Amino acid sequence: MENGEFPQGRGDAEGKRESTMDERIERIKNDLANAAADVRAGFRSLSREQLNWKPAADSWSVAQCLDHLIKTNNEMKPVIEAKLRGEPNSFWEKVSPLSGFFGRFLKKSLVNDAKKFKAPSKEIVPPSDVDADIVEQFCRHQQKVIEQVDALGKLDWDRTVITSPFLKLMTYHLGDALDIMIEHEKRHIRQAKRVLETEGFPREVEN
Repeated sequence: MENGEFPQGRGDAEGKRESTMDERIERIKNDLANAAADVRAGFRSLSREQLNWKPAADSWSVAQCLDHLIKTNNEMKPVIEAKLRGEPNSFWEKVSPLSGFFGRFLKKSLVNDAKKFKAPSKEIVPPSDVDADIVEQFCRHQQKVIEQVDALGKLDWDRTVITSPFLKLMTYHLGDALDIMIEHEKRHIRQAKRVLETEGFPREVEN
């Protein structure tokens, strides 16, 4: 500091808002890191055959669940990057009366494993055979997402609205979008764990 000057103090409301934002950022980052740790602990010892084993023809394998999460997050990436570049809310994002509803609906629905969803785009449907290093791919991907979340600290998560890359009429607040991402990851990690508990899962694989 020069000339003995001290920085101007922040108002209570502003300080509280920034503290709350810091807490939200840390929560999302911790959830992303925990998901990576959970995946590494649960699946890193699996062989390619085990990773790609499916309980049924119309069910996903462990590897497919992880591949789907990477693909889904990557579809969201350009939407987020546009907001980071300063792109304002579009006309529909400004006037849509359902942004809050869609966010709450998706978060609530993803927690309910009994509620089934069909992948909204073929772009995020995983291939039938996934590379054996999918666990490490997922963990590296999570680190990149964590870095992007750090950058999002400059945005207002409640006023910034984004449009779903899968359904153009669906909008939700940025904060809800991040919560949806977390719940989506948790949902499919739970699904992947259930694969290991399914009768017929190959416990031992010959080298």
